[in-house]
Amino acid sequence: MITREATPIKEESGTLWKNKNFLLLWGGSTIASFGSQMYTIAIPLLIYHMSQSALAMSTMRAIEFFPNIFLGMIAGVFVDRFNRKRMMQWTSFIQVIAMVLILLLLTTNHIQLWHLFLLGFILSSAGYTFGNAHHSVIPQLVTKEQLTSANAKLSFVSTLIRTVGPGIAGSLILLFSYTSTLAIYSICLLILFMCMHFLQMPVESEQKQESNSIWRDMKEGIDELLDNKTLLTPTITVLFVNFASSLVIGVLIFYVADQLKATEDQIGWMFSISAIGGLLGALVISKIRKLLGRGVIFTYCLLIDVVAMAWLMMAPSWWVIGLALAVRTFSTTVSNIVYHTIRQEFTPNHLLGRVAGTSSMFMKLTLPLGLFIAGLWAEWLPIPILFGISTIIFFTLFIRLLLHPFRKVA
Repeated sequence: MITREATPIKEESGTLWKNKNFLLLWGGSTIASFGSQMYTIAIPLLIYHMSQSALAMSTMRAIEFFPNIFLGMIAGVFVDRFNRKRMMQWTSFIQVIAMVLILLLLTTNHIQLWHLFLLGFILSSAGYTFGNAHHSVIPQLVTKEQLTSANAKLSFVSTLIRTVGPGIAGSLILLFSYTSTLAIYSICLLILFMCMHFLQMPVESEQKQESNSIWRDMKEGIDELLDNKTLLTPTITVLFVNFASSLVIGVLIFYVADQLKATEDQIGWMFSISAIGGLLGALVISKIRKLLGRGVIFTYCLLIDVVAMAWLMMAPSWWVIGLALAVRTFSTTVSNIVYHTIRQEFTPNHLLGRVAGTSSMFMKLTLPLGLFIAGLWAEWLPIPILFGISTIIFFTLFIRLLLHPFRKVA
């Protein structure tokens, strides 16, 4: 086994724009994020038109989260064991192949639901492993003082893409076809692969140790997470946050399309409106961080979630839902940046892949359950009640953290 002790490029704070490797990572992920909006809008609508079933749509969402649960810790071990640049190259290439297969099935009119479920799982598995390596590489490319700024920049551009991407995706589907829209994602993934090819990692001082089994490596990641109380508390919180969110995301597009009669174009613009909140969150987090501790910021993001979910429950149209989602996206962006920075800062880099994989797996455990419940619920019961249940869960979590020592984390 190799223990990484990478020394990031030593640059003064505020010079991320001159860090070519960070810009390659940022640029590639930005382009891929734009393409993923085509996939995010097109696939649920394609499944809706193929099946007219909320359960089928929520099943697809659940399958996309399965890699987090089944492959989370193993992916983390691979990211820590092997060259992270090569991991990002291979996983981006696998995503390209999966998308090309979907396009071939669409163009030949042989596409079936099980094709989308299987290839969606492969695409998500490769994407998840890429994301783990991406997250673990950042502390190797920037200094500790630049972590919050780097994560904020990555989040800002990703959110900016989510602002315009869904609207563009909805328009492309309306004007052209699912095939043309998904072809854009394939091209974006190919560009991501090329960016990873030209990425140069900093020199690592490698300390060879006795080779461990995969199980022992995974145990090291679990032990590190359980011993890190600063990270464990928000990780447990996100576990329940994800369950509350899954009650909404699994049926939201079905609800807006089937019951509010929104068109593909309107659904795209709904998600564009929602992304505006994320843009604002990424812009202000650095300033908020100077005024408040991370524990306080993370805690009060839950209160914002309560407001967003209560608003969503009463929303009468697609654009009002977009506004409610914008409030939710603001809190999600801010809390995610805070969480990721804590994980990167308080975890030894040679364990970061495993800790990220373990914590991500743990946080996603409840997602398939929530998506399955939501899909079944939507077949027979009013969907807004699900939004109300989600509101109650968020409020309970807020009260818990308000009284917890984590709130005092600087």
